[in-house]
Amino acid sequence: MKALNVNSYTRFINRKTLATAITITGIGISQQAVSAEVLKLYNWGDYINPAVLETFTKQTGIAVSVDAYTSNEEMLAKLQAGATGYDVVFPSVHMQDIMAQLNLLEKTDINQYAGFSHIDTRFLNAKSDPNGEYCLPYAWGTVGILYNKKLVGSINSWEEFFNLPKDGKKIAMLDDMREVIGVGLIEHGKSVNSTDRDDLKKAQEFIIKQKPYVSSFTYDSAPLVQSGDIAAAQWYVGAMHYVNQTPDDLGYVIPKEGATMYQENMCVLQSAPNKSNAKKFLEFFTQPEIAALNTRQQMNGTANKDAIALLPEHIRDNPSINPSPEVRAKLQLFADLGKDIKLYDRVWTKIRTH
Repeated sequence: MKALNVNSYTRFINRKTLATAITITGIGISQQAVSAEVLKLYNWGDYINPAVLETFTKQTGIAVSVDAYTSNEEMLAKLQAGATGYDVVFPSVHMQDIMAQLNLLEKTDINQYAGFSHIDTRFLNAKSDPNGEYCLPYAWGTVGILYNKKLVGSINSWEEFFNLPKDGKKIAMLDDMREVIGVGLIEHGKSVNSTDRDDLKKAQEFIIKQKPYVSSFTYDSAPLVQSGDIAAAQWYVGAMHYVNQTPDDLGYVIPKEGATMYQENMCVLQSAPNKSNAKKFLEFFTQPEIAALNTRQQMNGTANKDAIALLPEHIRDNPSINPSPEVRAKLQLFADLGKDIKLYDRVWTKIRTH
């Protein structure tokens, strides 16, 4: 990555590279404005615009602090190990379902708040919370292909991606079990949540066949694409930060065969010491102006349907950030697989050790 301002990171850059917690307390406000009222967020690294927190503090007098985690599993493990003091967490949809089963989430009735009318109900994807009684849909995005235009010109499919090594061009994939196996399943027209052994075997065989031509499985491929050390990489829509900075050099595409998408929701913990402040924060975030403020910095999708019109054209009308209905129909969201995740563990082990 080029010398990055931490505020230009996306959720996925930081979830894998930011190992230490960051703290933001009463950003940009005077000591007089900080009251005894507090709120503590536990979030993916830098997965919220600091300006959003500053605005919340200015409007409410509630001082906000943020600790960061790098994965859903890290967050859950810390909470289960007895970590206390956190009010709001940002789990992916499948992790929200797991946390609901463990009785870790507070019912907020955020869906009864007037501002909830701004939320696109298509994002009520948690099986445990189909009506939005617990959590507020927060943000979403895709996992596609970041590529160097000087090396490949253009690219539109996974097939073209995997053909690049035939021309002596290097590619990289994520070091992520679900994402890599997901590509193998998508290439065979299957669900990324399939637990059919034949489906998984086909995905496994496909990835193993490609493996000799994959330069590396890593989360740190973006700077390699920028420098031209590799031609293309499986990566996140946060790549649009770099694409917008050097549009003649870089591109990001959602492959025509389909891709995975991610979605995080904003949830209040049942153990939250500041539940009232936490609910105020969820209500605050339903405002289209606030959701748009966040999206302008994060450059991913928003679940707030009325925030989209407030976005600058280069985000609002970008098909990689806000894809067409036809493209969205080909996006797949990971689900909690329960005990069947062991099937994926076995496939991943064979891929990595082959």
